[in-house]
Amino acid sequence: MVRRTIQHLPADAMPLSLDPFMPGLTADGVAVLLAATLLGGLVRGFTGFGFAMVFMPLASIVLGPVAALGLIWFIDLPFALPIAARSAKRAEWGEILPLLLTATLALPAGIWLLTWLDRETMRWLLALLVLFAVALMASGWRYHGRPTVPLSLGVGALSGLFNGMASIGGMPLAVFWLGAQRNDRHRTRANMQTFFGLSTLISGTILWWKGIITLGGLLMAVPLFAIYGVGLWAGTHGFRLASEETFRRGAYLVIFLSALISLPLWDVLIGR
Repeated sequence: MVRRTIQHLPADAMPLSLDPFMPGLTADGVAVLLAATLLGGLVRGFTGFGFAMVFMPLASIVLGPVAALGLIWFIDLPFALPIAARSAKRAEWGEILPLLLTATLALPAGIWLLTWLDRETMRWLLALLVLFAVALMASGWRYHGRPTVPLSLGVGALSGLFNGMASIGGMPLAVFWLGAQRNDRHRTRANMQTFFGLSTLISGTILWWKGIITLGGLLMAVPLFAIYGVGLWAGTHGFRLASEETFRRGAYLVIFLSALISLPLWDVLIGR
């Protein structure tokens, strides 16, 4: 799936050192992937979520949504599992497990939509969903009280659907947990990171079965691992120093700009 998508892209100006890993990509395309990985890592380390909300809109410009989905799984896997293991002790399992159950059940429906919709429609849908989520979180909306079982199940289903479509399953959770702020930000990050680690294992099995996770995606991820690690490290240290207000505004701004830049609306204007 990754190789077929990349073959339609220009093949000039590719940095020689990355050619074995990213065949057919231009220097501009590689630069977009590197920037998306670094920015996504910063947001992920800083907030505990948001890598896909930054990476997917930008990577989809270069690779298309299907190939970008397979790539993001490889990039995040080596980091998501250890982070989840460390966060599990602080997480609230009574909130996580109902969400994880319905997320798993809804995941195949999201993958079906990803493969059924055409590339441009998916790019529009992805960018608009991310913009809507950021607007909702930044609006000051709050959910008061502890979540009910039906609400948790519904949020989990949305998370699974969005995870299958574009690996943005953290978006409904961010609105649900970060927007409500029932817990302090440390508990919120622990919940998200634990959920993501478990859902990564589950989604990987289904994505491999559907042929979206491929050897081509693994090779492309190799030079991006270090970039993502640097972003995670910097974001994690920034989180320890930042105030609550900075914590929110920084995440919202980076995610908003990534989605805005990725809109197909700009393709004609900039010759993309």
